This record gives sequence, C-alpha cells and structure tokens, in this order.
Amino acid sequence: MRPTFDEMHAQQAGQGTRSHYRAYERWLAQQPGERMQERREEAEVIFRRVGITFAVYGDKDSGEGTERLIPFDLIPRVIPADEWTRMQAGLVQRVTALNRFIHDVYHEQEILKAGIVPREQIVGNAQFRPEMMGVDVPGGIYSQIAGIDIVRAAQADGSGTYYVLEDNLRVPSGVSYMLENRKMMMRLFPELFAQHRIAPVAHYPDLLLETLRSLAPKGLNSEPAVVVLTPGMYNSAYFEHAFLAQQMGVELVEGKDLFVKDQIVYMRTTRGPKRVDVIYRRLDDDFLDPDVFRADSQLGCAGLVDAYKAGNVTLSNAIGTGIADDKSIYPYVPKMVEFYLGETPILQNVPTWQCREPKELEHVLANLADLVVKEVHGAGGYGMLVGPAASKAEVEAFRAVLKARPDNYIAQPTLSLSTCPTFVESGIAPRHIDLRPFVLSGRQGVQMVPGGLTRVALKEGSLVVNSSQGGGTKDTWMLED
Repeated sequence: MRPTFDEMHAQQAGQGTRSHYRAYERWLAQQPGERMQERREEAEVIFRRVGITFAVYGDKDSGEGTERLIPFDLIPRVIPADEWTRMQAGLVQRVTALNRFIHDVYHEQEILKAGIVPREQIVGNAQFRPEMMGVDVPGGIYSQIAGIDIVRAAQADGSGTYYVLEDNLRVPSGVSYMLENRKMMMRLFPELFAQHRIAPVAHYPDLLLETLRSLAPKGLNSEPAVVVLTPGMYNSAYFEHAFLAQQMGVELVEGKDLFVKDQIVYMRTTRGPKRVDVIYRRLDDDFLDPDVFRADSQLGCAGLVDAYKAGNVTLSNAIGTGIADDKSIYPYVPKMVEFYLGETPILQNVPTWQCREPKELEHVLANLADLVVKEVHGAGGYGMLVGPAASKAEVEAFRAVLKARPDNYIAQPTLSLSTCPTFVESGIAPRHIDLRPFVLSGRQGVQMVPGGLTRVALKEGSLVVNSSQGGGTKDTWMLED
C-alpha cells in the first residue's frame, strides 16, 4: 500500500489533527449528523434551482437525461497561508514561463534551436497552429486564463509534496463551481466564516474582466467591449459560460451573433451592429473560423482569424495556446522555467515517461500494471489507464493500443492523491482530491484569487476526480495569517 497524505489528520504518532484544521474539526464534532444531512439536501435543491449542472453525452442508461448535478461536499479543503504563498509563487512562475514558451514557439523558436524541446514535438503536434507563426498578441500573453491542476502526495517521512499534474491553458473550466461552492458554504454555515479568517474569492469576475480589458486592442476611443463566446446551451460547461458573462456584466454570444466587416468584429444587437474588442472564447481553435480551420463549423465566425491577425480583436485565450498544455510537452515545463526565467521551478512535475522514446516505452510496458498512462491530447479522465485499478484483461488490451501508437501516450507513477474527510452516504470518510487554482495573466501582471476548485473522487479508493467520471467538488479555504 502506498502511503496517503491526509489533509486534516497527521499520520505521525501523537500529532493528531493538523493545526489549520483544529478549529474546524472542533466545530464539526459538535454537529449532529441529521443537520449535516439536511444541509446537504438543501445544497442540492438550491444548486438544481440555480441550474448548476453540466451536460453528459451518451449516458443513455442513467435515466438522468443530459443534465447532471456535480455533487457538492460540505466539508471544506483547508490550506494554511504559508502553503498558499509558496503555491502562488510557483503558479506565477510556471504560467509566466508557459506564456514565454508559446510566444517563442510562434516566433524565434529559441528553445527548439537550443535543443531543449525537440522540434518534432512542436511542428508535428496536433495543437500547433502554423497560422500563428509571426503573429503578435497583446502583451505577448497567450493564456490569459489558466487552470493548473495540483495534487499532493505523501513522502516517506509523512510530509506531503505538491505536484503539478496538468496545465490547462486553452479553455479551462470549473471556476464557476469555485465561486458557487463558496456562496453555498456561506449560506449553509455562516458561523464558520466568523470563526475563521478565510481569504475571499468572490472578486474573481472583477479580476477576470480587468484582465480581459487590459489586453484589448490599443487605440480604442471607448471602454473595450468584452463578450463571452459559447458553443451554445448543449455544451457541458454552458452554465459556466452564462454565469461568467452575467457576473462580469457582458454579453454571452454564439458564433451566429457575430460577423466581420473590414477586419473588425461586430455583434448583432437590437440597436444595430456593435463592435467587439475582446472575445473570451469557450470553444476550441478548430471551431473558431470556418474560413481557416474546420469548414463545417457552425459555432464560430467567418473572418474572425483575419480580424485577429490584424490586431482588431483580442481572443482569450489566444489561438495556438494548446501547444503548451499538451501532455507530450508537459515534461519540458521545468526546463522552460530555467530557460526563460533562469530560475529553479518552485512547483514540481510528476515524473513522466514519454512513450515515444523506445527506452521509456520499454519501461512502461514492463510496469504497465503499476502506472497511469494518458493520451497526450486526452481530457476529462478519458482515454487513460490506471494500472492498479485495472483488470489483467484491461491492462493487456491497453498494452496493444500503446504498442500501436506509443507517441500518443505518456505514463506516470500512480500517485496516491491526498485525501480529505468527505461527507458520504456512510458518514464522514477520506476521499482523494486535487486542486485547480485559476491564474489570470494581463498587462497588470499575473494574478489569482486565493482559492481554487477542489475536486473529490467520491467513490471509495478512486483516484479519478473528474466530474464527468462521477467526481464532486468542495469549497477551498485559503486561511489568512
């Protein structure tokens, strides 16, 4: 059995509850089980009323249709101030280096010339967009909104180490749940917020709008017009698209609501066309412009890329950003920090084997039952093998797939993600968690609210926290000194 780091309880003899959880645990011990159950039911009713759901596709047997509630857990994940300070510094460092890398890839390609990242890993990558070569984006910032997935694993001495599991730089989702979870906790348990100094997160929409406006095209005579571009109501994250537009006080649009004239983007309104300066787009590159990418796309706007290249509109995040959050590029991020910033990475990567390398593939095949193997373009917990949780037949089936397309996979050790007490049907029990802080990069620098989305694997023993795979969410408390 791999050791597991428990966020609330220290495993070392005599240490008991970790200091930053003690006040909360005393409160929890005084709560009748019936009260917690009532509050959980109340939260579910409110979330359904507000419409905080996500869409599920191809789920014909569940009887739940296409809409599903993401389970919300009443027990928060608590992080002390010193840990958050270090994590925040690591996030600023990492996202800064990643933005420098994307700019370099589409301009001088110095990191390729230096042999640090193999050229074929870029030019042969499905996320590389040749159309962006030589195109300057405002502030040189490509990923204005990043969601960095962080996990904690136990060390031999009982301590826990944070690792970056993934960089989500294209259209990261989940921030609406971070905000709604906090609102729910404050509604259900207001006394807790009087007893603890919990850093606020409610100002995230203001920070997001400030970031988007800061990167608007220069020379505008009025306040930049910002819109949120959604694929539509059937998208799994549509609630979030509508939520963020409403919270920022901007329009939510679909591609059919936009048109381009003389390389300027306009929005159709009841009062006639209105110029659009910044588009927070929540759809992938391939669907943005049928004249440039997929000709069959009905989700984007013809002429959008021309307007973008002309500098008349800002897209957040930039086209081509996906080259830096591809899992085949992930192993090189620590080297990017050293190359671009001349610094030692604050946040560590999970050790990773690249299956395209024959020797590394050999190691992976020999240890397949003990590893996690992921598709380099995969997301949502799909297209992956969790060796220790798989049957022999599943391992052997995956082995054949891996041999056929080794370049399509990476492998990592099976980290035992840290656990946090969670209110489940049987009572309070440990469940594995991760954390996604949201990092904003604009002309004002790199900023974030002191918090993030904690996802929890509700199935006992499961390491898969994705909502599409049955995971839930928790409120995340960053304690202030």
